[in-house]
Amino acid sequence: MARRLPVVAIVGRPNVGKSTLFNRLVGKKLALVDDLPGVTRDRREGEANLLGLDFRLFDTAGFEDEDPQSLPGRMRVQTEAAVAEADVALFLIDARAGIVPLDAEIARWLRGSTTPVILVANKAEGRAGEAGILESLELGFGDPVQISAEHGEGVADLFEALLPHIDRGDDGDDDDDDADEDGPLKLAIVGRPNAGKSTLVNKILGEDRMITGPEAGITRDSIAIDLAWPHEGGARPLRLIDTAGLRKKAKVQDKLEKLSAADALHAVDFAEVVVLLLDATRGLEVQDLRIADRVLEEGRALVIAINKWDVAEDPSSLFQGIRKALDEGLAQVKGVPLIAVSAATGKGIDQMVDVAFETREAWSKRVSTGQLNRWFERAIEANPPPAPGGKRIKLRYVTQAKTRPPGFVLFGTRVDQLPESYRRYLVNGIRRELGFGAVPVRLTLRAPKNPYGK
Repeated sequence: MARRLPVVAIVGRPNVGKSTLFNRLVGKKLALVDDLPGVTRDRREGEANLLGLDFRLFDTAGFEDEDPQSLPGRMRVQTEAAVAEADVALFLIDARAGIVPLDAEIARWLRGSTTPVILVANKAEGRAGEAGILESLELGFGDPVQISAEHGEGVADLFEALLPHIDRGDDGDDDDDDADEDGPLKLAIVGRPNAGKSTLVNKILGEDRMITGPEAGITRDSIAIDLAWPHEGGARPLRLIDTAGLRKKAKVQDKLEKLSAADALHAVDFAEVVVLLLDATRGLEVQDLRIADRVLEEGRALVIAINKWDVAEDPSSLFQGIRKALDEGLAQVKGVPLIAVSAATGKGIDQMVDVAFETREAWSKRVSTGQLNRWFERAIEANPPPAPGGKRIKLRYVTQAKTRPPGFVLFGTRVDQLPESYRRYLVNGIRRELGFGAVPVRLTLRAPKNPYGK
């Protein structure tokens, strides 16, 4: 069952920018925005995402202190209902206009509510809002979060203010990912021509579903086959995608081969886990690394299988050599799973598919913001960021913005000067200590905008 999303209500008098903020957080122009006050007459709602925090957002009508039977009065009733239902309310004021009597009236009413309130000063860019920001302290909600809803400034500070109220901790964060993991594992098998892809698929299926032969490029199209994969906990659904061989561009001559190579890359786009099949009789070639790099660039989880293991010469030395070459050639992801298989005899195929399921689990994993920042604090305490030119880089917090592949956003000051080596230190720590293994991990650096910066 999908978890209940926390609810955030935007409250404020007319024309302070509630609808503009709503549109920015929801990402769609669901609310009508106009310069005339009172344009939003009914409560609008939508699913919002702020740097990895998911919540339902209510955009309330402008608060009017009128007879409940009048239109402004009915708008006020809608606002009160939204605040009562919310986990936290964003009380929006216009920093440029300063505090007006209606702001003070709304503040008095909100102080009597049991819903936590975050004061947000909109239109705070430039110097025109300084006086209004100082005046807002008299409302009794502490320092306001300074933003510009129109220009997207102050997003990081708004995230930090919302975090204690709407992060759900470790409970229920993985529900959406579990739903994906219940579906069939979309497994694409790619590799150079004649690596044995179709023979491997036939062995997995236990029947000759595809024509196989020694000629390269016999599989012209990608073919998807659904099956139940036996497992000790019960059969697991698997969607197997066999693709045309990927060979060097210079050798892709005829139109049919060009279409086949494009189809193989298309199959990677729709896969969750990609098995790159190597030929043990030829070892690891530059083209294999290019294919692996392309799979990781596309954000797919990667497993590498060495086929024809039954006829390999000096298999132990071959395995170690390929392992070393992979770790050097795929520097962005260390420790990609490497499995020895034989499509002819079936050796290693069970292990290969089991590893693919485990890799998808890591690729789909989500950690709570609280758990992530506890790790983050330990990581920067053990190895503080450098201070280029004697000026300290301050890293504030990190959040997971997405899964499949896992993506993280790191906030701090002067992050544009953070060395690549330190970014790698953090990414490797995320993989090692938070259970992401050898899947592609994205780390984006963000600096909070200073409303007075310009």
